[in-house]
Amino acid sequence: MNAVIACGGTGGHLFPGIAVAEVLQNRGHEVMLLVSEKDIDAVALSGRTNFQVEKLPTVGLPSRFSPAFFGFTHRFVESLSLCRSIYRKFNPHAVLGMGGFTSTAPILAGRFRGIATFIHESNAVPGKANRWTARVVNAVMLGFKECAPFFPKTRTEITGTPVRTELVPLDRADARRKLGLREDLPTLLVMGGSQGASGINQALIKALPFLQGVPLQVIHLSGARDERLVADNYRRENVPAYIGAFHHQMEELYSAADLVVARAGAASLAEFAAFSLPGILIPFPYAADDHQTRNAEIYAHADAAILLKQSDLSGESLARNIRELMENPQRLQQMVANCTRLAPNDAAGRVANTIEKYTSHEAHV
Repeated sequence: MNAVIACGGTGGHLFPGIAVAEVLQNRGHEVMLLVSEKDIDAVALSGRTNFQVEKLPTVGLPSRFSPAFFGFTHRFVESLSLCRSIYRKFNPHAVLGMGGFTSTAPILAGRFRGIATFIHESNAVPGKANRWTARVVNAVMLGFKECAPFFPKTRTEITGTPVRTELVPLDRADARRKLGLREDLPTLLVMGGSQGASGINQALIKALPFLQGVPLQVIHLSGARDERLVADNYRRENVPAYIGAFHHQMEELYSAADLVVARAGAASLAEFAAFSLPGILIPFPYAADDHQTRNAEIYAHADAAILLKQSDLSGESLARNIRELMENPQRLQQMVANCTRLAPNDAAGRVANTIEKYTSHEAHV
């Protein structure tokens, strides 16, 4: 079959979408990705020539009374007519939207053609776009079972959140060596999501003086804007670290680390679980409907992570949490085991199965 996956705008939509595309392609299907015009999509897809890719106008929903609402409506209509002309050439049998308004127009264009349509919601609380789009799709696939009550009138399937095929655990000592780090030192990974989170960067900089004397090395993904500032602070505090704005081989970083300090986007959490990597999660407080806090609560409840709210975040509180875990290997090991239990079991395969099931059914109707 020909499948369209609309997955642009953020790493949290894009990477799980790519994971599903890889599975469908391996099963012999033709896949087209619809992405946004944002830089993150271009960077993540550079060097990937195996999929057809089309760009749609970036569409973010402003408040109903904002003057930007007219611009939104214009771009949405433009996006919809672009999808319809793309579909006339590609002739898809199914459309999967990974969330955000980038995927709403492709889903609607699919409905107009009378083909099978789906959305995937990876967060514990669905976004506005998915709540709205859910009314017209054949099924909603979920990363967390806790999300099902938000879709009372739509068929839901719990698939977990797909993880890219290249994210395979490596030997820990090898991974550390590749990054120029010591093989025998406990290693902390600090990252702020695809945009780089300056709140986390600032907190870690303030935590460094409180971590003196803790045997520790750090891998810190800072985003481009804070890279120099972060590097200067590690040098000043004399903490061994690998610092980068971004890193394309995330499997190296996940494999090298014992503990992660990060936001709580659903796609990142699925990746941490796939690498049995426990975390100190600092949810981004301005995420829609505070969904990152709900995601983090699920991991904290399973004792696979510690939830540290942005409002309670200081250099001291972050350092205290890092120190307690790094100095208590038994507790850390227990969290590793709990994290492993949350790992998505072939989520991309489950999403692909659902698409195939409905699409073959549509073909017979």
